[in-house]
Amino acid sequence: MVGAAIGLFIAFLAYRGYRRNDSRPMLYLAVGFGVILGLPIPVVALSVLFPTISGPLAQVAIQTLEIGGLLCIVYALRMEP
Repeated sequence: MVGAAIGLFIAFLAYRGYRRNDSRPMLYLAVGFGVILGLPIPVVALSVLFPTISGPLAQVAIQTLEIGGLLCIVYALRMEP
């Protein structure tokens, strides 16, 4: 939980950088960190609240989110400022 909180704080700082400088790469960086570190928590919570959701299905959802977030970060690093 501490890692997720720190990651979401980094995403918040990147979003503030986007708003302050109107920098699109910072927006994609914020989205990437938010998706990677913020969205797996609700997926795990849903799998705990609804035991009918299988463990492998939740893991596939989490890994899909992580790949999407990493692609956002790679895009942010490759795009022109």
